[in-house]
Amino acid sequence: MALLEACLLIHCIRPLATRQRPTLLLDFRPTLHTIFPMADLSHLDDFNQPRMVDVSTKAETVRVATATCLVSLGRELMSQMDDGELRNKKGPVLHTAILAGIGGAKKTSDLIPLCHPLPLDSAKIEITPHDDETLLVTATAKTTSRTGVEMEALTGASVAALTLYDMCKAANPAIVISDLKLARKTGGKSDYTA
Repeated sequence: MALLEACLLIHCIRPLATRQRPTLLLDFRPTLHTIFPMADLSHLDDFNQPRMVDVSTKAETVRVATATCLVSLGRELMSQMDDGELRNKKGPVLHTAILAGIGGAKKTSDLIPLCHPLPLDSAKIEITPHDDETLLVTATAKTTSRTGVEMEALTGASVAALTLYDMCKAANPAIVISDLKLARKTGGKSDYTA
């Protein structure tokens, strides 16, 4: 430690005498390589540059992913639910959010730069009461492909939740979207359940 302090002191005092800006020869900032092993960050190459993962050697399998999130509308809005739907001046709120979520899942590779464009076999959004203040958004995406559909499910749930916010913000600007997560995935190298 004393050697390091001496080196830093020399490089900071010398410029004062010559009125030059001090320079630090040692860079202590961690790189992504030291924080995350490269095996964990498949979207970075050996030079820390972003890349789309090459999936050409993977086998095509049926892949299914489900993502969920919560949308806290508040008791007043939730009490206006009638037969599984919430209507306002903009129209049927839940049906609009379902259509938006499906559209979001289909557009995932346009929104997330390194996602592969996938042919979706299906995309389904369900919006159900979670409690007396909150809706549960569940998005399920399915494909037969070489890579998974986790991002499509997550995007579908996100876009549906954002649409719920947009459709209801005039009645309650304090709506909270929370707990977006991958609930499960099947197919590919490994399965996962939260």
